[in-house]
Amino acid sequence: MPAGFQQLGGERITGTLALSVFTAVLGSLQFGYNIGVINAPQKIIEGEYNSTWTHRYSEPIPEATLTSLWSLSVAIFSIGGMLSSFCVGIISEWLGRRKAMLINNLLAFIGGGLMGMSKISQSFEMMILGRFTIGAYCGLASGLVPMYVGEISPTNLRGALGTLHQLAIVTGILIAQILGLESLLGSEELWPVLMGITVIPTVLQMALLPFCPESPRFLYIIRCQEHHAKSGLRRLTGRLEVSEDLAEMKEEKRRMDMERKVSIAELFRSPLYRQPIIIAILLQLSQQLSGINAIFYYSTSIFQKAGVESPVFATIGAGVVNCAFTVVSLFLVERMGRRTLHMLGLAGMCVCAIVMTIALNLLEGVPWMSYISMLAIFGFVAFFEVGPGPIPWFFVAELFSQGPRPAAMAVAGCSNWTANFIIGMGFQYIANLCGPYVFLIFAALLLLFLLFTFFRVPETRGKTFDQISANFHRHPQTMMDMDLDMDKPSTELEYLGADGTEH
Repeated sequence: MPAGFQQLGGERITGTLALSVFTAVLGSLQFGYNIGVINAPQKIIEGEYNSTWTHRYSEPIPEATLTSLWSLSVAIFSIGGMLSSFCVGIISEWLGRRKAMLINNLLAFIGGGLMGMSKISQSFEMMILGRFTIGAYCGLASGLVPMYVGEISPTNLRGALGTLHQLAIVTGILIAQILGLESLLGSEELWPVLMGITVIPTVLQMALLPFCPESPRFLYIIRCQEHHAKSGLRRLTGRLEVSEDLAEMKEEKRRMDMERKVSIAELFRSPLYRQPIIIAILLQLSQQLSGINAIFYYSTSIFQKAGVESPVFATIGAGVVNCAFTVVSLFLVERMGRRTLHMLGLAGMCVCAIVMTIALNLLEGVPWMSYISMLAIFGFVAFFEVGPGPIPWFFVAELFSQGPRPAAMAVAGCSNWTANFIIGMGFQYIANLCGPYVFLIFAALLLLFLLFTFFRVPETRGKTFDQISANFHRHPQTMMDMDLDMDKPSTELEYLGADGTEH
């Protein structure tokens, strides 16, 4: 492990912690892969749908039917994710975080198998059902992975390790873009392999999860298994003495025992949870409604409009920028803080969206504007990965204590998937209507999200889950007051004192 990474929060990263985080984010890798994999072989798969239709009905597929089938193949992924993300809370409480991830892999096996076998079976229904099933897998993974990683990470590394979820997603997208090249797996013969290869990380995750500990926070607070929680903490921290960590959990459990069980409806009804759940939803919307999916879904056509000769390679270039700046965020999140990085990302994206609009408008009269529009696209992607990309996923887990966290993750995940679906279905129509001015709509949304973050979102860096949730119970304070309150303890050790008792 590089020394610089270990110094992110002054905590030692043990082999068990590294293995557990790596194993968990294999689910995120599949999430990213299945977002990106459908774009490259579009024409080939459409041709396959046509040949299947001709084989069945002895006539070519009507154009409208083909468009509908293709749109369904793309969009049903988001519908699967939307529906399953609502079950994150129930499944994670019933099975535990680790076992839920393990059993979730069955959906990946079924989805990958259906997609991989659809060509040989001459069935576009199998392809569509496979996309729905793999979407359901990704919906659960998008909630379970940040929850598990957030709960097993030391406070001082929670942001950096939480960013790995997004890094795995963008790495998955990049792998899908590269493997989707016609010279690799994006050919007429090999596209089923491209779709079915998603089972490889599934096998690896299933092999490694039994060696990872269950979340000690879940074991102690939800299952009341102090002995198993201690054992897990010792493995994750590499220390025999874990009384400080356990004392922090005891305090959270004591407070949780005083609360009623929190349902999704209760999150909106209770004044204690209403503000953090609104923040959680708007953070997720700031990620999806920023316009980034419009760039990913239609990057090839955007680069063609910008005059790029090989747009597929420019799209892969955007994928590389994506990965590189997620790594930058990983090293900055514990130094600069979540709120600051999120605002920096939103502001940068807003500027890039305006520049992109101007460049695309002037393209015909000023040919060198194609380079400006490309730079704006790369800048847009880079700023996204600095803030709005990684931060909303783990920020939601930080805003809530153990009791309401699963329900909050379900609501936030469903918000994310719903916005993803709306953008995927609606962007092309809006783009046709507005032309190059479409990115001004995203610029306006980005500005609104920036103002909301500035006035309403607290900083959570270096604070325990209990401290963060306690902040929302102090009604007279605004978010700005919370951030400026420098007297608060920033770590479990300061919070508990040297003797492990609360100040």
